[in-house]
Amino acid sequence: MAQRYVRVQNPKGQIYYGLLQLSLKVQVLDAPPWLEGQLTDLVLEPDTYQILAPCAPSKIVAVGKNYAEHAAEMGTDVPSEPLLFLKPPTSIIASSEEIYYPPQSQRVDYEGELALVIGEVAFDCTLEEAQTKIWGYTIANDVTARDLQKRDNQWTRAKGFDTFCPLGPWVVRELSPGARIQTFLNEQAEPVQSATIDQMVFPPDFLVSYISQVMTLLPGDIVLTGTPLGVGPIHSGDRIRVEIEGIGRLENTVKTR
Repeated sequence: MAQRYVRVQNPKGQIYYGLLQLSLKVQVLDAPPWLEGQLTDLVLEPDTYQILAPCAPSKIVAVGKNYAEHAAEMGTDVPSEPLLFLKPPTSIIASSEEIYYPPQSQRVDYEGELALVIGEVAFDCTLEEAQTKIWGYTIANDVTARDLQKRDNQWTRAKGFDTFCPLGPWVVRELSPGARIQTFLNEQAEPVQSATIDQMVFPPDFLVSYISQVMTLLPGDIVLTGTPLGVGPIHSGDRIRVEIEGIGRLENTVKTR
């Protein structure tokens, strides 16, 4: 199993980065791993911490319609270049936390995605340089108020509600190019979304290079790489699970405030 890098909080509110062991103990690092954090002598027992979202980015840069079949289901062509938008860091929640259904919307959708974690400052990168800026990979759910997305001329409101970016549960360093991403709803045995990440229109290194020519990416920033075919609505009480081979599962329930 790949090493799992986590961000956790103890009952006193202290936050640590660390390595999650098979025993569920956490070996604490002295800094975020993408900032060359080193292992310390501190070990957290399984019942002494809560897993948080694995990073605290300055920004979340997301990419729309990056799978051809998803673009088709949205009734549009594949963009000729990456379609970028931002989600605020305040939208992030950890695995097992609740997605809140906003009263402003009548249609909220799940969107399972692969997320890239940036490890070094990325500015105006070539493709070769961009690949070295990707420190690791985690799972995201780009929750979207679909009716508001269609109503507004831009996507900030539809994508930006608090709790609309479940992220985690941890970061891994390596990922197979053909890893499968799947989204499951409630107790359904069959996934509502299923694709391999090599079906992306624009691959991760291209996305990072493209974004870096627009804005500087900082260590710990997140890039959401787009969602496959099969997006659909969620309702209060639903449970959504996004799985990516080689990473794990991100699971959240939906609640009305």
